[in-house]
Amino acid sequence: MAKTSKTNRRKQAQVDKQQTTPAEPSRRNVLKLVRNGAIGAVALGGAGYLGRGWFNEFLEEHDLTRLGQGKPAVVQVHDPTCPICTALQGETRAAMKQFGECDLLYLIADIKQENGADFAAKHNVPHVTLVLFDGAGGATQVLSGMRYVDELRPLLAGHFETHGIKS
Repeated sequence: MAKTSKTNRRKQAQVDKQQTTPAEPSRRNVLKLVRNGAIGAVALGGAGYLGRGWFNEFLEEHDLTRLGQGKPAVVQVHDPTCPICTALQGETRAAMKQFGECDLLYLIADIKQENGADFAAKHNVPHVTLVLFDGAGGATQVLSGMRYVDELRPLLAGHFETHGIKS
């Protein structure tokens, strides 16, 4: 019988504990909450700012309507699921660093998108390909297969020298 009364007292204590009103939050706890909220807001704002920049760059690189508007361009026919295409993209971006942002365009024709697939079909090229264009939008050279930065730098410099905007 003693066992049941202990159990009843324990259950009654749990019920009493649940029915009591929570204590007022202390000033210290409120200040911690405000601090953590401010840190979270700054972190989210920074992530949003960086994400916006990345997204704008992504849109500009995939905008094939920029082709033939007076600036020479390099268009990579790209499959985002292909590791060789991704490696070529990194090598090409590294080689493009020698040019100013406005000197030579780098565009991506994503074959998983309709406009990228149309581009590849129009120029009869597979993925893992770079197509070099003059300022008028005419294809001047097709580079098929994987290329490394040491090979791309002189090719792109020569292309820019020949088709770049003359001042």
